[in-house]
Amino acid sequence: MGKEKVHISLVVIGHVDAGKSTTTGHLIYKCGGIDKRTIEKFEKEAAELGKTSFKYAWVLDNLKAERER
Repeated sequence: MGKEKVHISLVVIGHVDAGKSTTTGHLIYKCGGIDKRTIEKFEKEAAELGKTSFKYAWVLDNLKAERER
């Protein structure tokens, strides 16, 4: 049988543009919640928009409009 995943509830608060989505997205990636190929895709897309540091934030941003802000 596969490894059972532990579920946690987490609240992240902070000022606008403080890095909440980036930190949370990086945590999800480090915990295995998203694969490396997807992060590499986000990194490429972010670089095309000149926002390379946003690759982890985009784990949480599903809409194109959110990414272009």
